[in-house]
Amino acid sequence: MIWPRACEVCGRPADRPGRHVCSDCLNRIPFVAQDGCCSVCGRSVEGLAGEYLCEDCSKRDRPRFDRAGSAIRYEAEAREMVNRYKSHQALWLRDDFADWLEAAARARFDVAAIDAVMPMPVTLWHRIDRGYNQSAYLARELARRIDRRCEEGVLRRCGNPRRQAGLAEEERMENAKGTFAARRAERVRGRTVLVVDDIMTTGATLSDCARALKEAGAWRVWCLTVARSIRA
Repeated sequence: MIWPRACEVCGRPADRPGRHVCSDCLNRIPFVAQDGCCSVCGRSVEGLAGEYLCEDCSKRDRPRFDRAGSAIRYEAEAREMVNRYKSHQALWLRDDFADWLEAAARARFDVAAIDAVMPMPVTLWHRIDRGYNQSAYLARELARRIDRRCEEGVLRRCGNPRRQAGLAEEERMENAKGTFAARRAERVRGRTVLVVDDIMTTGATLSDCARALKEAGAWRVWCLTVARSIRA
């Protein structure tokens, strides 16, 4: 009553308990089709049924992760929502995003086979600047919903790569190499790990996460993001 919830998209009163996207706007969210997509990176092709292997993932330097998926397309109002959550402390969107992540996870992966969930780590500067790791909030909530342990502190960033935003695809791939390392190998050895992040563009950052986890002994690495950029 003191601070009523408003829809994050249209600004009208939110009509879904505990959520910040109203029913009308929810119907306009550009969800990613979980059918007709690449069996590795999850890139979807409109009008295609079943899974296929896209051109990028069929190359010799295919991503190091085994499977990836996303909940929504990174466009229009959905893009603005993700950016507000990521950079402007709109953490109240966590449960809306977690709803979409859970649905995508159950459609895209064998959830029962997941052994651990972990967030994409952020740089120290981003942690200081924003005051939080946006992916950690999502990973913790998703792990709770699928009854798995959220393993934090296993993945870490090393070196000082440039920001991925604004880089061309080849530059992103090169910039992400060697960005991550894994510690506490006993937490991932022989396990299927689900890495959670906010946005996937080329998949370069997630691929390097997978490389680090596999070098630490992970059996499979799956990746799940809230949004998938149309650039990819």
